[in-house]
Amino acid sequence: MTSTKPRDVQVLPIATDTTVLRSRSWTRLRFEIEYALAKGTTANSYLIKGDKTALIDPPGETFTEIYLDALQKRFDLQSVDYVILGHINPNRAATLKAILEIAPQITFVCSNPGAINLRGALENPDLPVLVMRGEDTLDLGKEHLLQFIPTPNPRYPDQLCTYDPQTEILYTDKLFGAHLCGDQVFDEGWEIFQEDRRYYYDCLMAPHARQIETALEKLSEFPVRVYATGHGPLVRYGLLDLTKAYRQWSQQQTSQDTSVALIYASAYGNTATLAQAIARGITKAGVAVESINCEVAEPEEIRTALEKASGFVIGSPTLGGHAPTPIQTALGIVLSTVSNNKLAGVFGSFGWSGEAVDFLEDKLKDAGYRFGFETIRVKFKPNDTTLQMCEEAGTDFAQALKKAKKVRSQSVPATTTEQAVGRIVGSLCVLTAKQGDISSAMLASWVSQASFNPPALTVAVAKDRAVELLTHSGNKFALNILKEGNHLGLMKHFLKPFGPGQNRFVDVATEEAENGCPILTDALAYMECTVTNRMECGDHWLIYATVKNGKLLDNEGVTAVHHRKSGSHY
Repeated sequence: MTSTKPRDVQVLPIATDTTVLRSRSWTRLRFEIEYALAKGTTANSYLIKGDKTALIDPPGETFTEIYLDALQKRFDLQSVDYVILGHINPNRAATLKAILEIAPQITFVCSNPGAINLRGALENPDLPVLVMRGEDTLDLGKEHLLQFIPTPNPRYPDQLCTYDPQTEILYTDKLFGAHLCGDQVFDEGWEIFQEDRRYYYDCLMAPHARQIETALEKLSEFPVRVYATGHGPLVRYGLLDLTKAYRQWSQQQTSQDTSVALIYASAYGNTATLAQAIARGITKAGVAVESINCEVAEPEEIRTALEKASGFVIGSPTLGGHAPTPIQTALGIVLSTVSNNKLAGVFGSFGWSGEAVDFLEDKLKDAGYRFGFETIRVKFKPNDTTLQMCEEAGTDFAQALKKAKKVRSQSVPATTTEQAVGRIVGSLCVLTAKQGDISSAMLASWVSQASFNPPALTVAVAKDRAVELLTHSGNKFALNILKEGNHLGLMKHFLKPFGPGQNRFVDVATEEAENGCPILTDALAYMECTVTNRMECGDHWLIYATVKNGKLLDNEGVTAVHHRKSGSHY
């Protein structure tokens, strides 16, 4: 979903002495897995004007110019006393430097890890910084006595939430956000945002579910009317439901009986982005991830995670031709702690050379570890295709762990219920989808017509399918109905295992549909569909889609039908 609207800043009072400035991009900002739905995003900043003035979370350099222009038209920057930062990344440095030039009197407010990152990002060891811990407050006057809640996780070890008891607004930074852009400031009709919030959680929060549960406990002590999020609509109307959902989603992760330790360091954010994509692939396959940023983790934390995990994945940047010291330390813990019958994986990014990735791979191979996917080497910043490959590699890794566990457990015969469910017959189809440079496909037999007007259908998509990424609301796909007699070849092709990022359409005759998705020219018929809704159903998503166009390709053909013996497997 794209838009040609220019970037802008939406400014609105939201509470007593409090204003939001929403820097809006109607298209996807950059290559990261949580932006994959391509619905744009907002970078939300806030200004509280008591006797003293605090500016919360200025946006990254994408918005520096338009944000400062909007801010200065309405407020005197030289009267700002504090800039409060929920987390610090290099992307924010340009905006913060520009603010400092106009308003050198400001004092920054952040967590202790944030202060270290901030002084490094701004290359100023003498920067005026107030470090806030759990019991610290900041009095802006007019009853705006701000309180601070550290909510660190491996991806954002410096994350800090801010609470204003005067307005009962909780400034949540990365928590409770969503990447979508629109005119709504608050979440009226909040149910329509839930799919986007769930996807955002799955990408950013699920690998840190244990830390998210801890954060939720800390935040539950505060009476809150609004979550002032870092991205997307502010949460007012769906606040209780979203909080409950975060608890449920986190519980789903922490209660999984199979887990992967994902260990990484990241110099410029690229290796962390790869780790995020791999983690997304693992969690969507029903395996938990314990994400560990070894730049901030204690050795005992790494050792504990490795001991309880069924497998591990380790990733590193290359700095000066070497792996960073924290990665070398983590590798030493792996080699001394982890049995070589556990599945392993290696990934990394680099600028000019990738010695660190080779070093990790060689050490683990020499120690006799089996690899769950081919080692991933990415030069410079990853793109969409690379991230798709990483996500599929993570899914393959998780499926290999589940398969090994299933082999070790005793085979249980199908129950009478499973045998009965298996007798539900479905037409054999191939769902094909394409978005930008990413394409995918899957064999589908759980398909049913859902309505006459508008013509619509439902199709069940397993959560661990690669094509699942392309079946969110607003996405388009083609449903190709296979023909009895020639369906076996296509069925065999789309049932075979594909490598991460591998082209599903090699040696298959296709044409492009009007909606841009591949059509199988040997199919009996096809339909061009748009996803309008989806519902979580156990280990599948049930996709409801309207049919925009369709064609019968063979008037004499008969639909191929799939018969199963059990409802517990394909």
